[in-house]
Amino acid sequence: MAWYDNLLRRRTQDKKQVRLNQRTFQGASTGRLFSDFSSTSASADSEIQPNLRILRARSRELARNDSYVARYLNLMISNVVGKSGIRISSKARDDNGKLDMSANQQIESAWKQWCKKGIAVANGRMSFLDAQKLMVETLYRDGEVLIQHIPTNSNKFGYMIRFFEADHLDEDYNDIASNGNSIKMGVEVDSFDKPVAYYLFKDHPYDTLHSRTRKHIRVPAEELLHIYLCNRPEQTRGVSPISTAMANIKMLNGYYEAEIVAARTAASKMGFFTSPDGNSYVGDGVEDNYAPVMSASAGTFEQLPSGMQFQQFDPTHPSTAFDSFTKSILRSIASGLNISYHSLSNDLTSVNYSSIRQGALEDRAAYQIAQQLMVDHMIEPIFKKWLESSISSGAINLPIGKFDKFSNSTNYVCREWSWIDPLKEMNAHVVGLQNGITTYTEIAASKGIDAEELMEMHQKEKDLMDQYGIKTAYQPFGNKQPVPAEGYGETEDEE
Repeated sequence: MAWYDNLLRRRTQDKKQVRLNQRTFQGASTGRLFSDFSSTSASADSEIQPNLRILRARSRELARNDSYVARYLNLMISNVVGKSGIRISSKARDDNGKLDMSANQQIESAWKQWCKKGIAVANGRMSFLDAQKLMVETLYRDGEVLIQHIPTNSNKFGYMIRFFEADHLDEDYNDIASNGNSIKMGVEVDSFDKPVAYYLFKDHPYDTLHSRTRKHIRVPAEELLHIYLCNRPEQTRGVSPISTAMANIKMLNGYYEAEIVAARTAASKMGFFTSPDGNSYVGDGVEDNYAPVMSASAGTFEQLPSGMQFQQFDPTHPSTAFDSFTKSILRSIASGLNISYHSLSNDLTSVNYSSIRQGALEDRAAYQIAQQLMVDHMIEPIFKKWLESSISSGAINLPIGKFDKFSNSTNYVCREWSWIDPLKEMNAHVVGLQNGITTYTEIAASKGIDAEELMEMHQKEKDLMDQYGIKTAYQPFGNKQPVPAEGYGETEDEE
């Protein structure tokens, strides 16, 4: 009876497996309701490679012609870069622990000079501030940006940068290099997927104004910054964040167009003439398209020919659901772009202090992440290359042997943030100082100011006032603690 025991055992196991399958994730179901739920286990590069070029082209098209995408990119530039860009503050110290004021001032002064238009960027048309704006716009439109380090004799610092569009990096170039490294979409990587070199087209591959070649130039990785938004561990190329919302943006544009055309039609057409016997009525004249024309003026009545009837054309466009429907789609688009609805749409109706502040804080957190990405992947690498070159060329009179000391002692100061209600925010800073949960350094950083610079400015103002015998009612950093301004904690009408 062993065969019977084995049969019972298999049936028991089958029943257990069925029960187990019934307890799996619903999201993995393959039933009728999930039949159109496409899924793939392909690698990141396998998913990206066939779609990269068209996604980049469509993102650029939307940036040119869609007002919401244009606003999204402008918001990223203005909030991530700001009016002054990301600046440096050198904090190198002597062996005794005191700030090396002479070296710091020399570095900061030389950096400001290099950042001017015509020096920093190889094309001579941009300042380094312009370069920061271009980097942000390119990154969040195309998904990636290429910046090359260029040694040069054209300026005393011996260094400049050059931008390449992502099109120069051949996404169709996949091979095995002679040294055994893999080449993935134009990027040569070692066994750890670390970039070793980049294969760039010498000319833009789709330039229609000039003759071009499709010859590759191998650029070592240490000479090129390849900055992109990485979403998967083994991802080699970057995809625009606009791609997530691209379908909704296109559909919304189509809906806008349909409603506008319908509204124009409704505004230009009054009605139709009908006849039981099918005879046509030409009215007072006939247009080129054979449509009847009938003149009309206020306070007059027209008599139709016998047998003719007038049927009014009265469409209702835009529909009553137009506003709520478009808002719903825009909220979805805003979520895909990781930005608040009121910021993207510029719609401030039905918002109050609390809601707009919450949205602003969430947006600000996203902008700060983007700022840190800029610092880590663009500003700091460029600054270190520039500093090394500037010391080596003699533009900065500092010992090259202490390069690490100077390069690793730099703070990067981002743009200041303005608040919806400055009084409330400043009073919150005061309470934070009183309770020891914030510092002058943190507060100064939130305003885009280096704390040392802030204190230096206070000291200069104090010395100037002492020189002229001016006394103020409040002395910062004095014996008295800061006091909140009047009105702190009062409620307001939030509507």
